[in-house]
Amino acid sequence: MGQYLKISPKIEELIIDNPKTNGAVNWININSAGKTEIEYLLKRQHFNLHHLKQSLSRSIAQRAIIEKEKDYIFIVLHFPIIKNGLIMPSEIDFFMGHGYLVTVHNGDLPPLNNFFNLCRKSEDSTLAYELESSSILLYEILEQLMHYCYEILDEHSKRIATVQDIVFKVDSNQRETVQELLTLRNNIIKIRRILQNHKNILQTLTTIKSSLVPATELKKYYSTLVEHSKRIWENLDNQKEMIEVLHDTNESLLNDQINQIMKTLTIFSVIILPLNLIAAIFGMNTIMGMPFINNRYGFWCVIIIMLLPTAIMFLYFKRKHWL
Repeated sequence: MGQYLKISPKIEELIIDNPKTNGAVNWININSAGKTEIEYLLKRQHFNLHHLKQSLSRSIAQRAIIEKEKDYIFIVLHFPIIKNGLIMPSEIDFFMGHGYLVTVHNGDLPPLNNFFNLCRKSEDSTLAYELESSSILLYEILEQLMHYCYEILDEHSKRIATVQDIVFKVDSNQRETVQELLTLRNNIIKIRRILQNHKNILQTLTTIKSSLVPATELKKYYSTLVEHSKRIWENLDNQKEMIEVLHDTNESLLNDQINQIMKTLTIFSVIILPLNLIAAIFGMNTIMGMPFINNRYGFWCVIIIMLLPTAIMFLYFKRKHWL
C-alpha cells in the first residue's frame, strides 16, 4: 500500500503503490519552494539548476514551458485562481521522470491540494494507482486543474448574467455596473493570457512515451486534455463577446441618458431666454418713453408679455414631441 511522508513543513511525499503490480510512483509535493527545498531536490534528483531556480516561490515564469532533459521532463504551467473577485495567475512546475513526479507550487490551487489529499486517503480510487505511471499521475492532476478552470468560467458566466439583468434595469446604479463590466473584462483578458499556451503544451504531451502505458492509450488521455483546452478557449471567446456586447449596450444607454438630460436642460434654457430678454429690456434706466412705467397695471402687463412667448414655445415643443 501507499505511504505518506512529511519530509519538512513545505515538502510532502506520497508513495502510490499498487500491490498487484511491480513498482510504485513517488509524488513529491512542494509548497512555496525556497532555498532549502531547492537544495533538497538538487541532492535527491539532480535536476538542472536552471529549472530549480525557476521553481523558487519568488520567481514567476512569464510563459508556459516544456523542456525535455535526459532523465525527466520539466513543465511550467499557469492556471487562474480567484482572489476577491479578481483573476490572478498561479504557477505550478512539474518535474516528471520514470516512477516519480515532483510538483512545485504556492499552495493556492485548491484542486491540486484536494487531489493530493484524495490520493493520500484513498489512493486506490485513482488511475495512477491502477497503472502506477507518473505520466498518468500528471494527466490526472492536469485534468483536475482543467475542471477547476470550468468552475471559474461557470462562476464568471453567473456574474455576466447578473450584470446583464442590471444593465437593463431602469433604476440601476450605472457607476457600479460600469465597474463590474470593467472587472469582468479584465478577468477575461487575464484568463486568456494565462491559458493561451496550454493547448500547445498539452499537444506536446500527447507524444510522450511511457514504459508502463501503451502510447496509444497515453495519447488518448492527453488528447482529452487538449479537447478541454479547446472548449475552455471557446467559452472564453463567448464570454469575451458577451461582455463586449453588454459594455457597448451600457455605453449606449448611458449616452441616451446623457442626451435626455442635455435635451431637458436645453429646452429649459430656450424657454427662459425670452424671460431674461424682456426682463433685461424693462430693467434699462430709460424711463422716458418706456411703456407701462406709469400704468397702474404695468407690472402685470409685463408679466403677461413675459409668459406669453414662454407658453407659445412650450406648446411648440410639445407639438414637436420634444417634451
